[in-house]
Amino acid sequence: MRIIWHGHACFEVQGERTVLMDPHDGKSLGIKAPSSRPDVVLVSHDHFDHNCVRVVKGDFAVVKEPGEHQVKGLRVLGIEACHDEAKGSKRGKVVMYRFELGGASFLHCGDLGHPLDESQLREVGRVDILFVPVGGVFTLDGAKARGLVEAVRPRIAIPMHYRYGGLALSIQTADDFLTGVPRDKVVRVGNEADITREELPQETEYWVFSP
Repeated sequence: MRIIWHGHACFEVQGERTVLMDPHDGKSLGIKAPSSRPDVVLVSHDHFDHNCVRVVKGDFAVVKEPGEHQVKGLRVLGIEACHDEAKGSKRGKVVMYRFELGGASFLHCGDLGHPLDESQLREVGRVDILFVPVGGVFTLDGAKARGLVEAVRPRIAIPMHYRYGGLALSIQTADDFLTGVPRDKVVRVGNEADITREELPQETEYWVFSP
């Protein structure tokens, strides 16, 4: 499997299928637009920095709703959550997506703004690789994102939706999220990384991608 970061909350996972999550247009954020030809595009919510399907190339299916979906030979579970801690009254709802590729399970949290309740955690189930927002303001902040990691207990936790470089959003960096994490558990990679099911760590590692 290959994981590619296209900046912000946009990640691509390549395996038996190629899945692209939360595409943005690039220029509205001051970063480069994603370049991808996926089979499936997952859109967590209809905000400009997550729903720019028009920049995506090729013949692909789009999933934008909660529930179970079978698309392009891929089973996707969409789990409804909220963009804020006020049951969505401030910023609306989001859809978290769980899917499996290469024998590994993935969960992309979109712009999750609150801790998950017991029902949501049961629906999420086992997660090997977790994409979690950490920048605060519009989503979980670093401390609450760490709490989510501790609740879900993934093999790999990947921070997203934080301030870096020329990103044109007033959100926090990933520093608070990583505060207190043992140095040997923080893995800094480039903008893409390869991993197999057999290589997944036994204890949670925090993978920080670079632009």
